[in-house]
Amino acid sequence: MRIAVVALGKIGLPLAAQFASAGHDVIGVDVNDATVDSVNRGAEPFPGEAGLAERLAELVPAGRLRATTDYADAVPGADAVVVVVPLFVDEATAAPDFGWMDAATRSIGEHLTPGTLVSYETTLPVGTTRGRWKPMLEELSGLTEGSDFDLVFSPERVLTGRVFADLRKYPKLVGGLSPAGARKAVAFYESVLTFDDRPDLARANGVWDLGSAEAAEMAKLAETTYRDVNIGLANEFAIFAEKSGIDIYSVIEACNSQPYSHIHRPGIAVGGHCIPVYPRLYLSVDPAADVVRTARAVNAAMPERVVARAESLLGTLSGLRVAVLGAAYRGGVKETAFSGVFATIEALRQRGAEVLVHDPLYSDAELARFGWEPYVLGDQVDVAIVQTDHADYRSLTPTDLPGVRLLVDGRNITAPVNWAGIPRTVIGIGDDAA
Repeated sequence: MRIAVVALGKIGLPLAAQFASAGHDVIGVDVNDATVDSVNRGAEPFPGEAGLAERLAELVPAGRLRATTDYADAVPGADAVVVVVPLFVDEATAAPDFGWMDAATRSIGEHLTPGTLVSYETTLPVGTTRGRWKPMLEELSGLTEGSDFDLVFSPERVLTGRVFADLRKYPKLVGGLSPAGARKAVAFYESVLTFDDRPDLARANGVWDLGSAEAAEMAKLAETTYRDVNIGLANEFAIFAEKSGIDIYSVIEACNSQPYSHIHRPGIAVGGHCIPVYPRLYLSVDPAADVVRTARAVNAAMPERVVARAESLLGTLSGLRVAVLGAAYRGGVKETAFSGVFATIEALRQRGAEVLVHDPLYSDAELARFGWEPYVLGDQVDVAIVQTDHADYRSLTPTDLPGVRLLVDGRNITAPVNWAGIPRTVIGIGDDAA
């Protein structure tokens, strides 16, 4: 098949490589010239995706995969167009911002030819595929969905850094606007993906037709919103445990020893492109979902709570040198999307602290471009706050933070034995239980 993948980001490019690895001819479209040039050289434009560099080095010279900025080069004549363009959420209103996706959809519609399957993989509010993309594609192409082309929603369900493994591990969900379109999508994805055996599933791992685009849209929102709500509940438990002198982690371990309990871990922040964003997409179509709204508010407030706790233990943070350890939203991932670092820094600055930032994945120059003063382990500091669960921070000791008067572990990854004699506070552990 000839396949076009629209947007060669941290999900789109591995998908393009996966499709090409399955023996198909793939053209990736991206608005970033540097990304396109990098792909066409057979070099990965971003680090950290397991197996991607090796696949690009093999597929690009073989002519199986190439990139372009021109939709007219990629879309006409394609058997399938897979769309992985980012959808943003407005910071002020929490409303979906379809700007980039609208622009991409218009470009697809202007060049769409009969017989093409169009599959959106970007997470969407329920009803978007049918109510927004279908009329836009029909108007711009002059074609009719269901007879001239088929449109489906099939959410990506992978984590950056392990995309190829996750593509094999999890069922591929598909929802069409018609039964015929769904069958075409199932056949397409079965031809580009292979799946691990999953005896734990009620049915065989593979491509699952959920019956409608709306069901597939909701499935992705539900599975990610569940995680935000679960973490919100864990954070509520953690706040109570702190006040009660309880270690919430031992409590959670005990609870989860019973098969009907799956409590997540509390923490200083919920970040990334998915978990803090998709509940807002769900709320955009279900504003009465009070449980979802409350959990999102609890999680968003955690950086402020953590900084306030540090202030209460020291009396003041004004004039103190505070090192925020970790800019990334998740350990081992060089990405700051919706990272708790931003709210943590803001809460510290509001209290008059001198804020510095450290992250083993970022150079000092990269941190400075965010407007932050870089911190180097070994420099004098009064307070340190672990914001990211990088593996490097597990072995932290007071010698790494000379002069430190308080360690605030927002991820519960530091070793208590290393901090004997130095005040250390952990989210979810009462200070008399730490």
